[in-house]
Amino acid sequence: MPSAPSQFPGGKTVLGFPLRGFGLFTSLLLSFASALLTFCIATMIAIFSLLVWNLGGKHSVDFAITYRYIGLPASLVVLAIALPFFLVLWIRAKIHQ
Repeated sequence: MPSAPSQFPGGKTVLGFPLRGFGLFTSLLLSFASALLTFCIATMIAIFSLLVWNLGGKHSVDFAITYRYIGLPASLVVLAIALPFFLVLWIRAKIHQ
């Protein structure tokens, strides 16, 4: 089966997304968007897990801990990793221009 010609010749891709050509705004946007997505997913999983825990064991644990102790730390960790990663990609693109 012939493959379609790549729109990004010589460029590396992750799941089809190019790792080149990001501007500063795009890099910052991707960093904060990945942190927000992580916050939402981690908090959702924690809420459902705590719901099962509360219903299964007749506990009454406060759901606010899912935001404070699960969602926020997970999103800060992803932000701390994604921000330097995307900024390095932006700096490399600026250097190689």
